[in-house]
Amino acid sequence: MTALPLDGIDIFDPANLDDPNPLYRSLRESSPVHRVPGTDFYLVSTWDLVTEATARVEDFSSNLTGVLVQQPDGPPVTFDMDGGGRAVHVLATADDPTHGRHRKLVLHTLGRRIRALGPTVDLLADRLWAEGLRDGRIDYAADMADKLPLALIAHLVGLPEQDVPQLLAWAYDSTELLGGVATGDRLGRLVASSVELAGYLHTRFVAAKADPRDDLMGVLAAACRAGELTDDVAVLILIQLVGAGGESTAGLIASAARLLAARPDVQERLRAEPALVDAFLDEALRLESPFRAHHRHVVSDATLGGVALPAGSHLLLLWGAANRDPARFERPDEIVLDRPSIRSHLAFGKGAHFCVGSALARMEALAAITLLLDRSSDVGLAGDAVWVPSIFVRRHHSLPLQIG
Repeated sequence: MTALPLDGIDIFDPANLDDPNPLYRSLRESSPVHRVPGTDFYLVSTWDLVTEATARVEDFSSNLTGVLVQQPDGPPVTFDMDGGGRAVHVLATADDPTHGRHRKLVLHTLGRRIRALGPTVDLLADRLWAEGLRDGRIDYAADMADKLPLALIAHLVGLPEQDVPQLLAWAYDSTELLGGVATGDRLGRLVASSVELAGYLHTRFVAAKADPRDDLMGVLAAACRAGELTDDVAVLILIQLVGAGGESTAGLIASAARLLAARPDVQERLRAEPALVDAFLDEALRLESPFRAHHRHVVSDATLGGVALPAGSHLLLLWGAANRDPARFERPDEIVLDRPSIRSHLAFGKGAHFCVGSALARMEALAAITLLLDRSSDVGLAGDAVWVPSIFVRRHHSLPLQIG
């Protein structure tokens, strides 16, 4: 992999969106805290600096106050997400102690219910396989990776199964907003989707308060009755879980399937040693981190990696770049199933904001990839894999597979 020259680099270049790894290498080697020209955004790319930034919570807030947006002509701009300080931040975008309270509520419900979900996950994956496989081909992004995670999120939250297709459209629109590439008419549609998702979840939450059940919606309703949350905050937590809850798992499932399709030798080894599928999923997470980055807000004037960061500026912590840092991982661009400390990657984040749904993501991905290996003797690409253009997520739009 050849590094790119940093002069005039464009993170929104379609080539960098499809394969960001040459760009990541250049940033690590030449400018590990790199200001995007003409903006107040800084890209943080090495393992040491990304992990340092996650630990410096007093300097770098998790509040999502701005996103970087491509312009048709001219440099990118910062799109204000904070409303002049009026925005309410919840769960992943909140700081402690607020974050801790929200996380405890969600984790208690997920931890209790995930343990009983195994048979449900397997049955749903089997059904999606049967529906998607035609003439020895299946689109493992559209037919499996997109559908499985959000169906499980809906089940855990307490939303009707028949609403999952609409929820999927709204969820992907919400993360597309953060991807920075939508402009013009498309941007208007994405904003409208966010409003529609909020309205839908508010209606469902009001109904859940009147008739609470043993699901996450019921837990949040109980917290509101106890005065621990307001209704508005509860709905914002639901928006975040639905909007991003399936995204990382969808990215993992399809990326893992694509890596398998490119490596018949890895397929053969995993079929012979199925216990290694879990380690393979960690390598897939490291190599193709489902969230390319997460945001941090610079609270007051600070320095990181010798670079001065003014108060009010923004960081993008590049998980994908840090996860291929040769200073941390030997043979960083290879699948190494016996890698020491194989779970030490940053694909699920780091520190207090470590992904609240990581256990569910592992369960779903393990089911989807084990099924793919069990139902085939050979898996190959049946056409071009298409990535979703985004600086925020690493997910396939389509992944046609030939099943032998």
